[in-house]
Amino acid sequence: MSRILAIDYGRKRSGIAVTDTLQMIANGLTTVPTHELLQFLVDYVAKEPVERILVGLPKQMNNEQSENMKFVEAFVRSLVRKVPDIPVEYVDERFTSVLAHRAMLDAGLKKKARQNKALVDEISATIILQTYLESKRLKL
Repeated sequence: MSRILAIDYGRKRSGIAVTDTLQMIANGLTTVPTHELLQFLVDYVAKEPVERILVGLPKQMNNEQSENMKFVEAFVRSLVRKVPDIPVEYVDERFTSVLAHRAMLDAGLKKKARQNKALVDEISATIILQTYLESKRLKL
């Protein structure tokens, strides 16, 4: 099997998470500056089998798209052009940052570590991916 990759897209930096090859476990991979994200992904899929790419869908509480959506859509269009053989899906990312901070608290991370925005982005991507995996299992 191949991996599923998830992205928590941000204007400055983006968190990335991937599954194992059996698609059972979501793991944080890294955080990259957003201006390097497309090339990072092209390089990653060249060396690792990736079945699908998930991108966090930025929605507001009222279910409308956030202002960041125009940047996400532009990125996704570029991504689809660069890796046309890999399907790209949106996954609702509401509350992922809150859940990431809670996970950091539950893990006992010190305040300084919890202020690491790159770590928050990576954990958010992991939560996006885990949410997708759980919804996929529920459909079985």
